[in-house]
Amino acid sequence: MLEARSVSKSYPTPRGPLPILNGVSLTLQHGEAISIVGPSGSGKSTLLYIVGALEPPTAGTVTLDGRDPFTLSDKDLSAFRNKQVGFVFQDHCLLPQCTVLENVLIPQMVAPPDETAPARAKALLDQVGLSERLDHRPGELSGGEKQRVSIARALIRSPQLLLCDEPTGNLDRKSAGQVADLLLEINRASKTILIVVTHSAELAGRFPKSYELIEGQLFAR
Repeated sequence: MLEARSVSKSYPTPRGPLPILNGVSLTLQHGEAISIVGPSGSGKSTLLYIVGALEPPTAGTVTLDGRDPFTLSDKDLSAFRNKQVGFVFQDHCLLPQCTVLENVLIPQMVAPPDETAPARAKALLDQVGLSERLDHRPGELSGGEKQRVSIARALIRSPQLLLCDEPTGNLDRKSAGQVADLLLEINRASKTILIVVTHSAELAGRFPKSYELIEGQLFAR
């Protein structure tokens, strides 16, 4: 279970603290999928990064199965993120010099050795429809294909959380639909908690639950 309790976030400025999130609470069970919408600057990405243990809240707590990642040492926190959280960003963030297969295996490079990882990577790439692109490089792929590689990369460590920040923002409508189909299919087939933040009302509407961030607070739509 993922639980965020009264999460607030503010950033220091010369004129005093700038509040971004104000007492956000959210509870999700394994296998749930939600979307979060809101205008630019509403704190969608900030909330995602806090839930994904990339940055701490100013106040409040976040726990995954009762474990608060922000109480861990830096080393253990890095290991927690590597194992428990998969991120998909608007910009796919693939390494251009690496093949598709190598890009998917990048998270495994800083994890304990695992001889099964290459086989899992190939299975994931088959799942996202790229089994014939293993040796291609990102420059040889379409935008939708690059995003599917990034999804496979996010799943290579079998994370508990799959967090997507505007995953279809740079895609045409057809590719965006294919990526949305894939994310929802992965969620249905696994116990992964899926959170997608987006500006797209069409994408948000495809999720069983949808929320909106307004003035730093989270509301069910």
